[in-house]
Amino acid sequence: MQTSTRNTVLLERSRTAVWHPCTQMKQHETLPIVPIARAEGCWLYDCDGKRYLDAVSSWWVNLFGHAEPRINAALVDQLQRLEHVMLAGFTHEPVVALSERLSALTGGALGHCFYGSDGASATEIALKMSFHFWRNSGQPDKTEFISLAGSYHGETLGALSVTDVALFKDSYAPLLRHSALVPSPDWRRAAIGTSAREHALRCAEVLESHLEQHHERTAALIVEPLVQGAAGMAMYDAEYLRQARTLCDRYGVHLIIDEIMTGFGRTGTFFAHEQADIRPDFLCLSKGITGGYLPLSVVMTRDHIYQAFYDESVTRAFLHSHSYTGNALACRAALATLDIFEQDDVIAANRGRAQRMTAATKKLAAHPRVRNFRSTGMIWAFEVDSGDPAFARHFFEAALARELLLRPISGNAGNTVYFMPPYVINDAEMELLAARTLDTLDATP
Repeated sequence: MQTSTRNTVLLERSRTAVWHPCTQMKQHETLPIVPIARAEGCWLYDCDGKRYLDAVSSWWVNLFGHAEPRINAALVDQLQRLEHVMLAGFTHEPVVALSERLSALTGGALGHCFYGSDGASATEIALKMSFHFWRNSGQPDKTEFISLAGSYHGETLGALSVTDVALFKDSYAPLLRHSALVPSPDWRRAAIGTSAREHALRCAEVLESHLEQHHERTAALIVEPLVQGAAGMAMYDAEYLRQARTLCDRYGVHLIIDEIMTGFGRTGTFFAHEQADIRPDFLCLSKGITGGYLPLSVVMTRDHIYQAFYDESVTRAFLHSHSYTGNALACRAALATLDIFEQDDVIAANRGRAQRMTAATKKLAAHPRVRNFRSTGMIWAFEVDSGDPAFARHFFEAALARELLLRPISGNAGNTVYFMPPYVINDAEMELLAARTLDTLDATP
């Protein structure tokens, strides 16, 4: 990838001073870091004005495009009032209003919000809160957790303990607690002739067997609803969630639903678990909550769980904190994000947008090297047949040369290319994304 002097200076400074995430830094001796100077809508621009279509929403966080005027205005207004105050012993209007609006979006079922800074923090909070609930409730042996094969819930130690992605987990295995794995309802793993729903039911039978044997020591089951992201956008039938809710109720185990990636309309409903007509005991949210502007996460839970901590004893309190918990600017960005959902009727608009995007990708879906082309809401994914062990890197680089930001996932299912664009992507940008992805595919071994 050719770079100008301005770009070269910035990327070289970044390469030497910044330790980038999920990155083997040595690769950047030959693969330049992309310097971004500004962004607008679906597009990122480097120092020379070269543009890149942000087809992955900057790691799944950006909902309404970069530099969205209404979120910008809300943040400017909040800056004149309050940027931050600690939430221990203090409160402020944005965090109260956000908590009330999020609770209303669950029909009041999840009426208590505990804030963190990022998705992994939300996972840690939910795991600790479940464990502590059982201890406060006189069942201290319930200390174990269950997650799905291929699951990803973050990279802090607690979150990594319930994650099943070898690339992230194996290096740190000696530091992690053991947790149980049950089969994923990912329909790509279904036997020939088995429907997605039938496969989900069979996986639920394995979950039932595990709970029957181990429920007395199990605190919670944690799942990514409908789509498992780092597993290669593994998609599954909502029946699994219905069965999981029933089984958790039957065996006295919490259900933690991790909607860090799937929440805020990404799967076609505001929350993915709504498609199963259930509510979890704990709901983890982050990524799109601020429209991609600022770090924020929240764990929502039920009143009876909150009440188990409500006591004179400090040791029965939930002992967890973040310095920037409930940051006023981040909460204001989240409120502006919720306003846009209402003002623009985003969920309904996305249904039409998703249909048009699927139509634009017909040639791509029919490509002889493409397998398992699939979609859920505003997520599209497919596997690519390739013998190249560095396929993900080479595809990423070839896409950049064609003005696309795509970040393939390599895993057990193969090389997965996915689209998760901002909700403001227009028809011309959809056609461009589909056509240039097809061109990238033909240019990549």
